[in-house]
Amino acid sequence: MDSNVRKKLVIIGDEFMLPRIFEDEIIAACGDVFEIRSMSNGWPDVAMEHGYAVAGMDGLKEYLGDADDTCEFIADAEILVTHLAPLSRQMFQRLPALKMVAVSRGGPVNIDMQAAKDHGVLVVNAPGRNASAVAEFTVGAILAQTRRITAGHDSMRAGQWRGDLYRADLTGRELCEMTVGIIGYGQIGTRLVKLMKAFGSRLIVADPYVQLSQEDIDAGVEKVSLDELLKQSDVVTLHPRVSEETTHMINAETLSKMRPDAVLINTARGPLVDYPALLTALQDGVIAGAMLETFDVEPVPHESEFLTLPNVTLTPHIAGASVHTITRAASMAATELKRYLENQPALNPC
Repeated sequence: MDSNVRKKLVIIGDEFMLPRIFEDEIIAACGDVFEIRSMSNGWPDVAMEHGYAVAGMDGLKEYLGDADDTCEFIADAEILVTHLAPLSRQMFQRLPALKMVAVSRGGPVNIDMQAAKDHGVLVVNAPGRNASAVAEFTVGAILAQTRRITAGHDSMRAGQWRGDLYRADLTGRELCEMTVGIIGYGQIGTRLVKLMKAFGSRLIVADPYVQLSQEDIDAGVEKVSLDELLKQSDVVTLHPRVSEETTHMINAETLSKMRPDAVLINTARGPLVDYPALLTALQDGVIAGAMLETFDVEPVPHESEFLTLPNVTLTPHIAGASVHTITRAASMAATELKRYLENQPALNPC
């Protein structure tokens, strides 16, 4: 690259993926070779959009930014680094100078990927950026539900001292005596298994597309069918990608195969679960409880019955939120930019 030519680079970050973190990582990896302009779109203080609700943004999900404002800010930049900024087909048509987009998330659902291909724009992402954060969060989610941490917390907030939680029929169980079933054995599932080994749980995995490592086999991890996992597990935790095959994989039929004293953990994605069926199962005692971090509708409506269930722990889709996730994602984007400058193939092309 001609050292005298500074490529124009635009950063559209937010209050999680801070523009200055992107900029620091890019300069550290590439040097001071870009003409950089940065802005924050304000997420999570400002709610995200979904393309089906906005004309001209069909097919985009979980994005934030007005098309006109975004195009005006990108202007003649060759490279865009972003977390949530949208790029629809109409927007690509308005941005002929754009050649590369680095999206600092696991899936570029804010980008029309077919349009990017049609316009010859390279799009890279950051798979696994929050795998460690979500795996750690899942351990906490399991403990919160199985050791009655949520029940104790809620009671004390309500001014009650739940001494009855020491009753043998009400108290929690230890992970060392439980079978934990992990559905989906990608980057998060494999990290979760490593963490859970320390608790002495029996660990079983269901994923038709992967094989266990020799290390896992030697440690006693077992690969089973989904049906067997549901039947055997005290804890079922979800970690597959959302696809046509996995959408509503947890439904009335699969819930009925679980043990009545089992708990379900969803720190993955809302579409994996048929939430009306889960609500009925929790109300009727088909399963004992659930820890839910993601939902079919977000934010969860104020009238949702899940908010009133005593056997559920709820968090607002924050499992991937950690400082390490921020710096790792920014570093992955910076590495891709360095490779782009050096005409090397992308590590994570979409």
